[in-house]
Amino acid sequence: MAAINERIASLRDVMRKAGVSACIIPGTDPHASEYIADYWKERVWISGFTGSAGTAVVTLTKAGLWTDSRYFLQGEEELKGSGMDLMKMGLPETADIIPWLIDTLKPGEKVAVNAQMFSVNAYAAMKSELETVGIELVSLDLMKEVLTGRPDLPKKPFYVFDLKYSGQSTTDKIAATRAEMAKLRSQVFVMSALDDIAWLFNIRGNDVDFNPVVIAYALVEENDVTLFVDQDKLTEETKTYLASVGVRIKAYDAIYSVLEQIESSKTVLIDGAKLNRALYESIPAACTKRNAMSPVFKLKSIKNEVEMAGVRQAMVKDGVALTRFFIWLEENLKSGNLNEVSVDQKLYEFRSKQENFKGESFSTIAGYGPHGAIVHYRAVPESASTLKPENLFLLDSGGQYLEGTTDITRTVALGTPTVKQKIDFTLVLKGHIALATAKFPSGTRGSQLDILARKAMWDLGINYGHGTGHGVGHFLNVHEGPQNIRMDENPISLQEGMFMSNEPGLYRTNQYGIRTENLIHVIKAEKTEFGEFLKFETVTLFPIDKELIDVEMMSDEDIDWLNNYHKRVYDTLAQKLDENEREWLSRKCAKLKR
Repeated sequence: MAAINERIASLRDVMRKAGVSACIIPGTDPHASEYIADYWKERVWISGFTGSAGTAVVTLTKAGLWTDSRYFLQGEEELKGSGMDLMKMGLPETADIIPWLIDTLKPGEKVAVNAQMFSVNAYAAMKSELETVGIELVSLDLMKEVLTGRPDLPKKPFYVFDLKYSGQSTTDKIAATRAEMAKLRSQVFVMSALDDIAWLFNIRGNDVDFNPVVIAYALVEENDVTLFVDQDKLTEETKTYLASVGVRIKAYDAIYSVLEQIESSKTVLIDGAKLNRALYESIPAACTKRNAMSPVFKLKSIKNEVEMAGVRQAMVKDGVALTRFFIWLEENLKSGNLNEVSVDQKLYEFRSKQENFKGESFSTIAGYGPHGAIVHYRAVPESASTLKPENLFLLDSGGQYLEGTTDITRTVALGTPTVKQKIDFTLVLKGHIALATAKFPSGTRGSQLDILARKAMWDLGINYGHGTGHGVGHFLNVHEGPQNIRMDENPISLQEGMFMSNEPGLYRTNQYGIRTENLIHVIKAEKTEFGEFLKFETVTLFPIDKELIDVEMMSDEDIDWLNNYHKRVYDTLAQKLDENEREWLSRKCAKLKR
């Protein structure tokens, strides 16, 4: 890790010259993205930590990496010898970044951030908190002076996402967006979230791993719509298409000068949770700024009929690929030649044979034994475990298809499971079923349902540190808001047409991890004198390992749900399989009995 130490030292030299005492380096980009182009991977470069969530802080004498419980084990491995301490967020003994800086620095000292990498809301909160103790927040891009070998921004062409898959024209989406803008009395809407832009313009790209988005900005006005994108990415087809729907094209970086020219009489709508501070500062001070959740963010979360049908098609394709993969795994397990990397590659191969497959929806988590306890584990050749006919194997993976995005986790026993493993697995399954079968009144928030997935574990003093469910995009980001299911409060209620994951888990450090994940879809349940009620439809199609179930812990209702689910899995997938594959699936989907 000598390189990391040297990089931190170089940054400190630049900090001294600039007269600042600390520098905050987030793991994001100017678009508040989860997955980012290599060009913006500054936090990875300065720390060596590759997880998707984490922020590095460097002072003149200390350095730390803040991340959440999903990455504690990964962080410990990747930060060894780097000179950067792992700061475990959410633990009582770990101060958040700003309180830590307040304790570390003195009044009058300066903290540097690149305003492009922080949202309007995050920047304002940091600035306000630091100023209370006399510490100044300054916008300085210090990393550009030390980061060497930075790659170029991607220039791959993007393409039109056909109406037969999107289900709604760009013209109609723009009209719906303008209607929401009018409700907020705004004449200009500044867009920076890449998935929002891809959805609005019905375009898809290859600029970042896993998410089929295009690096761009957009401006929606009362009579004009502008897409700011690298001109090299345009094809004749995309030029013609965008012109046909009334979209003007300007250079990617031109967004700053265009914002500066907005008439002072205009009210400008921004999503302060996503728009970066540098863009915000380009808007004339005389303009009224309305800070509210992006209307596109909410519009795209509720899938139309075509999108819903597409997701179901994608689930069939994914189920077929997974069936063939697990048959292959069972047939080859005893060879001793399988490791976490090779099975990851093989799963990709099976998915890639499905029509309209466009890639993985995230980096596959193939965790055998102790590695399964690392929530966001990523196997690499140097440390990949060999699979053996014993212990548990956790596989969390997903695919991107033109029809939709998938995300599934299955934990399977590779040998005879222990009593403890069966108890743990069943606790997770009971939580999964409790959420899958929930019926709730309209207006219910995800945080109100989260306990359903946890109660069986809580009763035994067991918990997991991650959320229970995240929103899922339609051939877009596998992690999509604004809805979710987790302990943290979220004011967004669950609405018909939303897709989410259902993924409780249980993790025994250095032993094994267990997670069972299906995607669920909010649908109507019934209307009573007490109002409208909603429920979930489980859309993922693949069997759950019955060998890991302690049947005595299951209620009759639990068993009924599992048997009905397995019947639907078999009935749906069997017609796509050959005779041997159907026989395997039939065994896996056979009724669970006491």
